Amino acid sequence: MRRSPAPPRAIGRFGLSRNVVALGLVSLLTDVSSEMIYPLLPLFLISVLGASRTYVGLIEGVAESAASLTKLFSGWLSDWLGQRKRLVVAGYTLSTLSRPLVGLALAPWHVLAIRFTDRLGKGLRTSPRDALIAASTDQAIMGRAYGFHRSMDHLGAIAGPLLTLGLLGLLGERLRMIFLLAAIPGIGSVLILLTRVSEVTDSPAAPTGAERMTPLDPDLMRFLLIITLFALGNSSDAFLLLRAQDVGVSVAHLPILWMVLHLVKAAMGVPGGILSDVRGRRGTLVAGWLVYALAYVGFALAARTWQIWGLFAFYGLYFGLSEGVERALIADLVPPERWARAFGLYHFCLGVAALPSSLLMGYLYQRFGPAPAFTLGAILAVASALLLAILPLFRPCHT
Repeated sequence: MRRSPAPPRAIGRFGLSRNVVALGLVSLLTDVSSEMIYPLLPLFLISVLGASRTYVGLIEGVAESAASLTKLFSGWLSDWLGQRKRLVVAGYTLSTLSRPLVGLALAPWHVLAIRFTDRLGKGLRTSPRDALIAASTDQAIMGRAYGFHRSMDHLGAIAGPLLTLGLLGLLGERLRMIFLLAAIPGIGSVLILLTRVSEVTDSPAAPTGAERMTPLDPDLMRFLLIITLFALGNSSDAFLLLRAQDVGVSVAHLPILWMVLHLVKAAMGVPGGILSDVRGRRGTLVAGWLVYALAYVGFALAARTWQIWGLFAFYGLYFGLSEGVERALIADLVPPERWARAFGLYHFCLGVAALPSSLLMGYLYQRFGPAPAFTLGAILAVASALLLAILPLFRPCHT
């Protein structure tokens, strides 16, 4: 039986607890800090440090693999300890301290070490943070809470590059100074985390560490298999930008197109989460995956630039109907003492599928063209949506 977590300690904006609002602000500021650096990193590596393009790919591959593995471990550790906040604080602090050190790097391997450490921090915090959001939220508004958090994350992804653009205008191409200045929003995120986020414990009869490590629910494992199937067709969004260029969108307009996508993501997070609270998680997620499939069919057939602009906006709807909803559904399926481990497995499945999905997309795109490549992604999305709709899953654990 599911054991209810302690009630949220205070109610903030949008009917959400103080913890959820604060964690949303933390993610916003962290993304501002990260996105002040990330878009400039390839340029810095190649033009300043003399790295090869292959080395740039190595850095990102190592960094993201480290994050995926650490998310799995941190989820297990969080459930074993019965604690969330300490690991969340440790993860955000590690990233905040390491990320701006790019501004002091003198060789490509320095950046590799920094990115590796930054992603370790991300892996350390992600699963416990998602569990802490669940523990701080009433079951009836779980979708709204995760939708709000994802929206704040996407707002940070918009604000970071805009801030960088302004700093480039003021400082010129003093990339090292911009990287060092990225520490400021990162420090702000850690301060909010320390002062405005509190641990939420289980009831006095909370299980011991050994009891927390019982096998996860079969419903969750079937859901994760479906998620992995969908993720195999969910390649890097960099291919969408490549498709936009193929159709005729100018290089100068690509950042604006990217911003349009993030604006729709940010705008749709809360409405998508609320829809799942009111109409059900499964139906909302099926709708999101079908939107993804339709968008990919559109990218396969697009022949005019105006179609690309419309498709990017439409594609943003998929994130609002899926990102927060997937997390809310996981929180529905397992008891609180196993939340972090479940989220760790969820993020690990996405991370494991990311490499083969993008490699397959790249191979099909180069060998056969965009139509077959995007069509395969659409087919896997439809297959995942059908499995999600028809399989006898999702009997939530209730009190």
